[in-house]
Amino acid sequence: MSKKFKDEIKSLRKEKGTSGFKVIVTGKGGAGKTTTTALLSQAFINRGYKVLAVDEDPQMNLPFALGYPPNQVKELVPLSQNADYIEEKTGARPGESWGGFLRLNPPVEDVVDRFGVSLNSNLSCLVMGTIRKPATGCLCPENALLDAVVKHVSLRRDELILMDTQAGVEHFGRALAEGFSQCLVVTDATFNSMSVAIHASDLARDIGIKHIHLVLNRIDGEKTKQRALDLLAHFGKKETDFSSVVILPREEQILDFEPAVINLYSSCPESPFVRAIEEMAESLEKYER
Repeated sequence: MSKKFKDEIKSLRKEKGTSGFKVIVTGKGGAGKTTTTALLSQAFINRGYKVLAVDEDPQMNLPFALGYPPNQVKELVPLSQNADYIEEKTGARPGESWGGFLRLNPPVEDVVDRFGVSLNSNLSCLVMGTIRKPATGCLCPENALLDAVVKHVSLRRDELILMDTQAGVEHFGRALAEGFSQCLVVTDATFNSMSVAIHASDLARDIGIKHIHLVLNRIDGEKTKQRALDLLAHFGKKETDFSSVVILPREEQILDFEPAVINLYSSCPESPFVRAIEEMAESLEKYER
């Protein structure tokens, strides 16, 4: 895509008020959420967007999928484990008795500037992490901070937000519903993966996310596609229950680029998988308009 064409797209988006929107990516671990998020980030950059990719998955793989050097992993501290920042913003330190004082709506407008990883001029990644001990309840400093960060991210303008999450969306329900208009539910053609995907799509619908797209990943032929659709019916769903059903073909070359799978985009532009990602980006953009 030429620079002139990119500039024309940007101008049109500003004119129509679509300079950025928010998409959450969810599904079972191993279904392909992180790879989808990374490649989709590049697709939107190529379409003229500035992208902020947010990693809320506890595995913390998204930065490396986007090209962050794996040998610098020690420099990445998830916000959920950044005790100094948590204490600075909430007034309480994780794991310590905080008495009666805890700021539940901490100001986090500086979070991307301070902790976002700049991968290039149009792509940044924010590693949020997640709460490893749900039994601690919602009134803890870590949860208060992460909830505030999601709310802040949902209000950011003039950039496209892609959030890679663990399976499920209920943990940040209200914040996600207020700012995230679309949800990609990624699954492969296995029973367990489809089960998680259906549950996640129901949760996304319940909290009010408008457009929910089912992404069938690693589809290597009509037989695999039919198996996925049969599983969909088994769980009481049909294709029309989703805003769209996206087919991502199996792409063996992804393994050649691990962990920086984003490089598949520039190295294999004619890959059926890359072309399917391009079409998905175009579809998401149309739904947003």
